[in-house]
Amino acid sequence: MTMAIVTTKGQIVIPSRIRRKLNIKKGTRLCIEEKGDQLILQPLTVDYYEKMAGVLKTKGKGTRAILEERAREKELEDKKWSKS
Repeated sequence: MTMAIVTTKGQIVIPSRIRRKLNIKKGTRLCIEEKGDQLILQPLTVDYYEKMAGVLKTKGKGTRAILEERAREKELEDKKWSKS
């Protein structure tokens, strides 16, 4: 079991071993699911979207659209931060 401490701002640090294993990097979005008295963190990585591509039977079109949108968002974020 790995533990983390919640800060006064409600933040936690995901241990590096887990981040490497799950390919969580700066900017990776996480889905937070509440299941009873548990929290489940699901990294929304390219691997996750590729696994989900067949679920909707759209032959990956939805996945590609989501990834393209995320790339545009990241580009805007990067531009915003580079001006700071």
